[in-house]
This record gives sequence, structure tokens and C-alpha cells, in this order.
Amino acid sequence: HRRRGVGVGRAGAAAYKKKAEELNAVNLESAMETVQKLETKLSDFAKVHKNEIQLDPAFRAKFLQMCALLGVDILSSEKGFWGKLGMGDFFYELSVKVAEVCLASRSRNGGIIRVGEVNEILSQRGTRFKFADSSKSKKTSYSDDDIITAVKKLSALGSGFRTVTVGRSVMIISVPEELDDDHMQILNLAQDDTHGSYGVITMGDIKATLSWDEDRCERALQKLMGKGMVWLDINNDGQKSYWFPSLWKKST
Repeated sequence: HRRRGVGVGRAGAAAYKKKAEELNAVNLESAMETVQKLETKLSDFAKVHKNEIQLDPAFRAKFLQMCALLGVDILSSEKGFWGKLGMGDFFYELSVKVAEVCLASRSRNGGIIRVGEVNEILSQRGTRFKFADSSKSKKTSYSDDDIITAVKKLSALGSGFRTVTVGRSVMIISVPEELDDDHMQILNLAQDDTHGSYGVITMGDIKATLSWDEDRCERALQKLMGKGMVWLDINNDGQKSYWFPSLWKKST
């Protein structure tokens, strides 16, 4: 009786496993069909709202979120409708504009600039770069997220462009120079206006806030000054102040 019971149990387990596999296959097929339907709906939606996607930053951000949920990478797709939508070209054009702004301001800020400042420059006066077929009747507006995405495309080319979060700001670094933790802490401190003016610090600020000795402060500041990311100002009393040009825009 025991052996018979074991035999029945194995047969039942095999049947159960087969049924489970059949259900999984049906569920997978159903899920794939659902995704395909959603992609079709998404494509139809994009056709109707193509202008809004290209011209409205908030609308574009929501659309890209929907694409990401479905695993549709329209930024790198060059075939079919997604290629015709031109989002890859949109971000390529924007990446060139961002690079132009960063390079033009490098002599002032040493190759580090706020994403917000780049956006302000593009909104107010734009750049010289424009595609031959990009003469739109309406001016394109960009969000900070658009600019961050454009920098990622530049970064993928091995150009040295990257973004870092420093305190309350996202900064674009356009030089291959690596900034260590000490440099980042000083940049973060320069944004903290509880001890003084925004975008400017003194050696005393660094010592008091970060509890560093003078040698450590000097090493970090000298590196930043050597790259043009920090400017030194000495007043009539010999007091040294360290100014961060990448933060000036926000402080005015």
C-alpha cells in the first residue's frame, strides 16, 4: 500500500508540474500580448502628441517615463516609428548645445557649471549650433532632466562630461579631472550660506565646519584653484576669500 501511494504521489506531482508549465506558458504569452498592445497604444499616442513631446519638457518627461516602464528605449532606436519620432536626434542636438555652453564658460568656471545655469543660458540666448532641419516655428524649452540626459549621451562617448550632485545642485563637469571627497565637501560648503555669502568661503569656514587642519584645506583649495574652479580674493586686510564662479549665477 505504501509503494502504491508513493507511485500515485509521483504521478500527481508530474501532472501538477505539467499543468503549472502550461499555465506559465499561457501567462507569458498573455503578458507579451499585453505589452505589444501597450507599445502600439504608446506609438499611437506619440503620433498624436509628437509636437508636445518635442516642445514641452514636462510632457516629454512623462512620456519618457511611460516608455521606460515598457522597456522602450526611444533615445537609441533608429528604426521604425521611434526613429521617425526623432527623440534620439533631439537629445543629440541638445548634447551638442550643452557641450558648447560648457566649453564657452570653461575659462570662467574651470569646467564645472550648474545644470540650472546651462538651462538658463539655453533659454535666454541659446547657442550657435542648430541642425539644418531644426528651424521650428516654436522655440524648444528644456528641463534640467533633459540636460542631464544629454550629458549622459556625451559621457557615453568618453568625452569626460559627467554630472555630480553637490549639495542642493546638480553640476556638470566638462573636464577629465577627478574630484575627490575633499573637493566635493568644499563645493558643498560653498553652497551653504548659513556661514556667509553663497558661493564664497574662507579658510576659517572650512576649518570650523569640516574640522580640517590648514594643510588639508590648502591642498584641496590649491587643486581647485589650479583648475580654475575657485578664484582667490585677498582684501586690504589680507583676508583670503575663495569664490566659486560656478555658483555665482544663483547668488545674484
